[in-house]
Amino acid sequence: MLAGLNPEQIALMVAAALAAAFVRGLSGFGMAILLVPVLGLVISPQSAVVTSNLLALLIGLVGLRKVIGHSEASAKPIAALAMLATPLGLWALSVTDPALARFLIAMVAIAAFVIVLLPKRAETFRPHALETGGTGVAAGVLTGFAGMPGPPVIPYYLRRAIAPQTARASMMAIFLATSIAGSLAALALGLMEVKDAVLAAILFPAILIGNALGGLAFGKVSPALWRSFAGLVLGAAAVGALVKLV
Repeated sequence: MLAGLNPEQIALMVAAALAAAFVRGLSGFGMAILLVPVLGLVISPQSAVVTSNLLALLIGLVGLRKVIGHSEASAKPIAALAMLATPLGLWALSVTDPALARFLIAMVAIAAFVIVLLPKRAETFRPHALETGGTGVAAGVLTGFAGMPGPPVIPYYLRRAIAPQTARASMMAIFLATSIAGSLAALALGLMEVKDAVLAAILFPAILIGNALGGLAFGKVSPALWRSFAGLVLGAAAVGALVKLV
């Protein structure tokens, strides 16, 4: 089922899954941004995206009760539009050269970090409908193409003056929706292979453990430290992406 992968490669992917899931549990995001580029070093970009979406779906279902009722109202339209736009991204990935796809996925990770560095919005700021809708469409396209709905969603919440609990729950709700859309679209378009599901099953215990540890840490950090950690995660992903390109 996993022909061509040696124990060292599998160990690398398990370690990456554990670390990425810890980040997700603590910050509410970052799993795909950190995991997809690492998986893409070992398997094809398409398999990396499909496997990441499957893992996001599984861990999202595990934590569903914790995000229901705690997310912002904006999460619903963003999630709905993202789900509709996801097949477009998957189609684009299927017709893109793997080397170019790896380059573009790395650029997505870098862009997420740059956007978060922009000045924070005023406390009275409320996103208009066009920004909310654009965030949803962009998240869907990036879910399909890169397995990363986060780059447009993370700045949407992190640059605003809302409680970390609300931002975290909102992002988790959106990412669950995009993982459902990504997995169903991959299945419908014939892009999901048995080996992707097998790899997801192998990595899921590490995802489960890492996410639980991150969730325990979330309640013990201040909002300022939480936001700093979130920026650090994106920065590390951007640096890693640059190193891989070089």
